[in-house]
Amino acid sequence: MSKNYFQNKTVLVTGAAGFIGSHLCQELLKLEANVIGVDNFLTGSDDNIKAMVKVVGGLEENFTLIEADVNQPPETYLAPGLKIDLVFHLASPASPIKYQQYPRETYLVNSWATHQLLDFLFETQPKAKFLFASTSEVYGDPLEHPQKESYWGNVNPNGVRSCYDESKRMGETVCGVYERDFNMDVRIIRIFNTYGPRMDIDDGRVIPNFIKFALQSKKFEVYGKGNQTRSYCYVTDLVKGILLMMSKEGLKGETVNLGNPVEFTVMKTAQVIKEALGQKFDKKQDVEYKALPKDDPTRRKPDIKKAQQLLGWKPKVKFKEGLKDTIEFFREKVE
Repeated sequence: MSKNYFQNKTVLVTGAAGFIGSHLCQELLKLEANVIGVDNFLTGSDDNIKAMVKVVGGLEENFTLIEADVNQPPETYLAPGLKIDLVFHLASPASPIKYQQYPRETYLVNSWATHQLLDFLFETQPKAKFLFASTSEVYGDPLEHPQKESYWGNVNPNGVRSCYDESKRMGETVCGVYERDFNMDVRIIRIFNTYGPRMDIDDGRVIPNFIKFALQSKKFEVYGKGNQTRSYCYVTDLVKGILLMMSKEGLKGETVNLGNPVEFTVMKTAQVIKEALGQKFDKKQDVEYKALPKDDPTRRKPDIKKAQQLLGWKPKVKFKEGLKDTIEFFREKVE
């Protein structure tokens, strides 16, 4: 990726106050882009925006934050005649707790808002590039392992998680229509488990949960037997992949997995986090077992060959290394 690719480009980022969105805006500002962030703060945080501004120091003059719901027509929250070069559509609740709390908002932002944004671009500036942040959840509880982009998934279309995973699949459908039938430059990434500073400590996902339990000297709540697997990508690695996916030429219509292929069981995850805090882990003493949630995927591991071939990308930050900054971030929240 050329450092100058994003320079002076006008970039729209939906979900800018989210965990990943704020890190993406931060890097875009460092690359001298003019960034317009949109967020309704349903699950995003003003603290994430403040943290981003603190890091970019002085570049925030190139950042405009619009508080708006992207389920509304873009012309209701964007200035008339605004020229947009690139759109990163990241807006959506992403944790099971949050998207089950806001199911309608979730299925709308991933489907209807995707349509509205692409339709707006097609009518006003059809040469703009559009990147849709999809998810590994489109694979459901996979029968193929690891998961390749060619795998169609094993998803419950009317389950407790379907407001998220099925709406992401519908968002991909919308992207495919605008790319094939309207010749727009639309690209899709499927994001696997990502962690790092600025995650919501109460979002219910495994990393924040386990760090919080460890810092509070509480038992780890493990669902099932803890044999289900996850693969954890540090946020800086993910953002590099996102930027490459947008900046590389010739990727119109492509769908690419972004995640770390190193696989951990949930139980092993608890052990690594406990040890990262200098504590011993005893699964008999330190774990409280709970029933496995409905439709919870038993295995999750990305096949990233396509990302390596098309982007020259693979994650570099090892899990234990990324945990250091993540734990320190959560330590301030807990203490």
